[in-house]
Amino acid sequence: MDDTARALQRYKELVDDWDALVDVSRRPLPLVVWQNPLRRTHVERLAVGVGLDRGATVGDLLATRGYEVEPLAWRKGAWRVRGVDKPGRTLEHYLGLMHVQEEVSLAPSEVLAAKAGEAVLDFCAAPGGKTACIAVGMRNTGTVVANDLRPQRLRPLRSNCERLGILNVVITPINGMRFPLDAGPFDRMLLDVPCSCEGNLRDSRPSTRRVRHSQVEGRGGLQATLLGRAWKLLRPGGVMVYSTCTFAPEENELVLDYALGEDAVIEPFEIAGLRHDPGVTRWAGKDLRADCANLARYWPHHNNTGGFTIARIRKVAANG
Repeated sequence: MDDTARALQRYKELVDDWDALVDVSRRPLPLVVWQNPLRRTHVERLAVGVGLDRGATVGDLLATRGYEVEPLAWRKGAWRVRGVDKPGRTLEHYLGLMHVQEEVSLAPSEVLAAKAGEAVLDFCAAPGGKTACIAVGMRNTGTVVANDLRPQRLRPLRSNCERLGILNVVITPINGMRFPLDAGPFDRMLLDVPCSCEGNLRDSRPSTRRVRHSQVEGRGGLQATLLGRAWKLLRPGGVMVYSTCTFAPEENELVLDYALGEDAVIEPFEIAGLRHDPGVTRWAGKDLRADCANLARYWPHHNNTGGFTIARIRKVAANG
């Protein structure tokens, strides 16, 4: 049994086709890019320059170079691209017309659905792909506070904001466990917590191929602490998206069950075209809150992506 199968074996009873999960987890991820709507005028100019019409997309531009381009079924303005060895060296990337991001990691910002003019906190933001999705979705209005503990991890976030023309992001290097409560309240919040990264097994870096059970068990306390702090910063009626790139209930449902109180509701959601399995309400002999079933677990073999787990949580107002 190789490292991939060993890392996934504990989920054999949760998944519909364990062999398919192991098989796809041994293969590299498809390359995915999304078009930056803030650079629409630049896309038009470049399109006209290569003989395309003004309504052309970044996908059309890449196709003129001979790259194989396939639109994502579930997200407008994003494509799987084959034949590009170094997408960061393309003109479209350099000019900020597009951003490279793993497909399923686009889902949290879709679920968060931040609106123009809102105050949003991305609590563990680095390296910043999700921050960028949120900010451009808000059309450069409102405020997105992008926070992360380690300043060096915020450098690519700052660089990407500049490249993409994002103006509504404020970057803060604060320990999330001590994030100042008077900075809130926020309308929406993304809490993409540090995790054991089981969902990144398809990453080509050798360091992601081995996940120890101790890593899974050792994260829950930190995740629950961050969730408790972040919850205090969310306004009544506001929405938090809690997400991890891991499958472990110890880092997902068990954290939510432990940290959330009666003022929280885990809401159901669907992303048309992106399949997910429900969360568990019992694990390791422990019964969990019933609405943990509304958590979404994205297995790699269902959508040919990495793995991800997402919960959409609403803070119930004091009057119910």
